[in-house]
Amino acid sequence: MSCYDGMKERFAASRFRSRFRLTQAEKAYLAEKGWKVIRAQTERIIRERLAPAVPPNDGSQTPMRGHPVFKAQHATATCCRGCLNKWHGIRPGHAFSEDELSYVMEMILGWLRDQAGDLSAFPSTPDLFESAAAASDITTESPAGEPGGK
Repeated sequence: MSCYDGMKERFAASRFRSRFRLTQAEKAYLAEKGWKVIRAQTERIIRERLAPAVPPNDGSQTPMRGHPVFKAQHATATCCRGCLNKWHGIRPGHAFSEDELSYVMEMILGWLRDQAGDLSAFPSTPDLFESAAAASDITTESPAGEPGGK
């Protein structure tokens, strides 16, 4: 059982937390970007807005919309240091440890995956750089061993 699964019932019992849902446009965004990109975006958002010992504008740093991660933060009480303390026992006044960062990311990504469901109906963009690097027929040199094949 993931950390998110352990908290899911508590979030559902909260009138405020349980009202958040992903829109079709937000699901399409997740499908288009893919989980690897969403994970990287989540980490950047958390490191910049929540992980510092004294986050800028704490208590109002997380918008209600604009990115699926923001909505997930409100739904999982990972939106500010006060909610993190109240819901998850992560005390304010210190920079996140790597374990705390991982925990918060697991909460957010767990909620996003739960809300997203099956994204196969949405168009997606494959990671062209990753698939190109994995292809065995792509080389950096020409058959003659020189750039340009001369």
